[in-house]
Amino acid sequence: MRDILTTQNVINFITSLADGDLNLATEFVWIIIATALSMIGGAIGGMLLAGKDIGYQFSAMLGALFAPAGVIPAILLGLVVLNWLTNY
Repeated sequence: MRDILTTQNVINFITSLADGDLNLATEFVWIIIATALSMIGGAIGGMLLAGKDIGYQFSAMLGALFAPAGVIPAILLGLVVLNWLTNY
């Protein structure tokens, strides 16, 4: 595991993530991170809103499924705008 983290390609990739460089690989990683965080937030929100009515597990599952439907297009639009703004 130590050898994987010390290769030059991985170091360059982590550096580009930290610097805010936008390329295809970093955009894909940010979409994955945003989707995971939105699923967690949607599950918590679903439990808070409808936990007592339809059950906590079912409301968490529905919240986790529906939250990325609004987040993924917003993240893609934001990354496109950021990529466009960095050219100017």
